[in-house]
Amino acid sequence: RNGYCCTGEQDLGRHTVCCQVTEDFLEFSKSVGNDLSTPVPQYMFPGLKEGDTWCLCAQRWAQAYNAGKAPKLFLQATHEKTLDYAPFEVLREYAIDQTEADERLKKLNEEREKLNKLL
Repeated sequence: RNGYCCTGEQDLGRHTVCCQVTEDFLEFSKSVGNDLSTPVPQYMFPGLKEGDTWCLCAQRWAQAYNAGKAPKLFLQATHEKTLDYAPFEVLREYAIDQTEADERLKKLNEEREKLNKLL
């Protein structure tokens, strides 16, 4: 664990959205066949409760968004592969850390501009 929702070839579910789950989302997820609230000891999964932070499958987050049940997320800890499932502006709208993410993006764009001038 590193505080970010990373992904790779072994992550078949694309667990790339760093979200803070809500009871509303957990009920929705269970209703569509993905019970995240019940502990599964054999996988050392404690079960989630409202307020927990979790790396959620991008496709599940998009499904919840389309159903009006998407949880808020931490944009800076969400992997860019999530953009395959949801547009940046939608993710930004749900970002708990929107102000910090906007500031970081501005700084990155400024650095990119400086580098482009050098090239």
